[in-house]
Amino acid sequence: MDSFANRRHVIRFIIILIGLIFIIRLFLLQVVDNTYKVTASSNVLRYVTQFPARGLIYDREGKLLVYNEAAYDIMVVPQQLQSFDTTEFCQILDISKEYVDENLQRAKEYSYYNSSIFLKQVSSKTYATLQEKLYKYPGFFVQARTLRRYTTENGAHLLGYVGEVNEKIIKNDEYYKLGDYVGISGIEQSYEEYLRGQKGVNVFLVDVHNRIKGTYANGRLDKKAEIGSNIISTVDIELQAYGEKLMKNKIGSIVALEPSTGEILALVSSPTYNPELLVGRIRTKNFATLTNDTLMPLFNRALMAQYPPGSPFKVINMLIGLQEKVVFPHTKYECHGAYYSGNFRMGCHSHKPNINLIESIQMSCNNYLANVFRNVLDNKKYSSIRESFDQWRDYVTSFGFGQHLNSDFDNELKGIVPTKETYDRVYGERGWRSLTLISMSIGQGELGTTPLQMANMTAAIANRGYYYTPHIVKEIEGDYELDERFYEKHYTMIDSNYFEFVIDGMDLAVNEDYSTGSTAWRGKIPGITVCGKTGTAENPHGEDHSIFVAFAPKEDPKIAIAVYIENGGFGGTWATPMAKLMIEKYLNDSIAVPWWEEYVLNADINYNAEKDQHME
Repeated sequence: MDSFANRRHVIRFIIILIGLIFIIRLFLLQVVDNTYKVTASSNVLRYVTQFPARGLIYDREGKLLVYNEAAYDIMVVPQQLQSFDTTEFCQILDISKEYVDENLQRAKEYSYYNSSIFLKQVSSKTYATLQEKLYKYPGFFVQARTLRRYTTENGAHLLGYVGEVNEKIIKNDEYYKLGDYVGISGIEQSYEEYLRGQKGVNVFLVDVHNRIKGTYANGRLDKKAEIGSNIISTVDIELQAYGEKLMKNKIGSIVALEPSTGEILALVSSPTYNPELLVGRIRTKNFATLTNDTLMPLFNRALMAQYPPGSPFKVINMLIGLQEKVVFPHTKYECHGAYYSGNFRMGCHSHKPNINLIESIQMSCNNYLANVFRNVLDNKKYSSIRESFDQWRDYVTSFGFGQHLNSDFDNELKGIVPTKETYDRVYGERGWRSLTLISMSIGQGELGTTPLQMANMTAAIANRGYYYTPHIVKEIEGDYELDERFYEKHYTMIDSNYFEFVIDGMDLAVNEDYSTGSTAWRGKIPGITVCGKTGTAENPHGEDHSIFVAFAPKEDPKIAIAVYIENGGFGGTWATPMAKLMIEKYLNDSIAVPWWEEYVLNADINYNAEKDQHME
């Protein structure tokens, strides 16, 4: 009997406990937690995303480059739609009935209860007209956002542009929803996380006429948008604009760096485009036009075009020769118009026959560098050509070639420096030797480099053996620091004391008269010691490419520059005076001899350079 009574008490306790649990749960749901109340009231509540203004972008001197302008998206909630006058609606928005039908169907397929974009980027004028009559169109509402605007037509490739997110972006980052915008290229892409800010939301009560009656619950469910951080770029917009002006009607690139910091002063890719073309509702049409342009204005040649480095690469081979102690400043070689080895001949332009190391840089002697290059690879301290080639390649890559420089541009290519396996596949492990690779002694052959890498190489030479990772952003406003990689010195494998010899040769190449054999005499600037090296990259598809790299002043360099002009012929013809003008503009803010400016501005990209002994 006692056992039965105990079981009865246990059962009674369990029933009471279950009852209490239900009562407490119902109390929480109905009184404390208003989630279901909000859900049930969703047909009278409107959740409006508050898009933050993107951060502004300035140049290094504080000049505003990119700002925001108000625009409006027409949103639709299919579940709230009622019959409306489509004729008047179409007239207000300047759209067709077919557009209405197609996009309402798309909205229903996306979600019957949630809002989606019906019409993007409506002007302020159209918005004002619609707002007065919006009560006639239940299910539609307006959502404010901003569009990018530019104070300049320059810098499209480095600033980048903003576009609508795709499914891949939405899948990889839960922050983005259908219809959001994201940086696609340049600074806009690389610093998207800082520029975009954080979205907010406002919850409103609306009446049966779809008109907002006020905030819901005194704004307790609202979340304030956080505007994006402003960015100070490293670019000098005046220099950038000048470079684009000089490159008009030419194909190629100019990259200018500050050697002491790695900051990018100018990054010109030509042909270019006005960044305003990729803003607003005209973007889709203009993007298709730019994409189909055979001159590829969207292609960033500064980061993605891979050219042979040409004769500027001779400086690297000379430094390797000095480091390996197979050549010395007093070493002389005789050149009689070519380098010969058995039946092999590699031509050279005319200059005095018996020259030393410094003069070989001044006169850009192919014969001298061929000898140095072969001495490096045939050095008896290495057991085989494969071992010496590995060592040579390590030297080369220490200047940033054949690898991503890890700049703050996401689309930077790494260029090409072949490996021993490259030649093993073609010739077999024992089937190649130094003469097989001789074209790389003068920057040809299997080598490929970007203009950014060439400017970086020049900065490393200017610094006498180290470089900073090139970057386009100087400061992010707020409590943000730039990535530590931009403050790190990257040392080459060459001792600093060897750089003075090749720098002296680069000095003579520019500042001695052409009658002495100097190849870069067109780069001379009164009062400024410019050190440079010309190059002519072989092009199997037409006229050779004109190349020039330089830095200035010789002591305490402020600028390092690389210029590539596709089909421009000899390096001394077009690339050299163009670099001269850029350096002079940056250091002096004026051009002493306007004739040089006219010479470059009037240049024809189809110019067929006359063979000139002093324009290598």
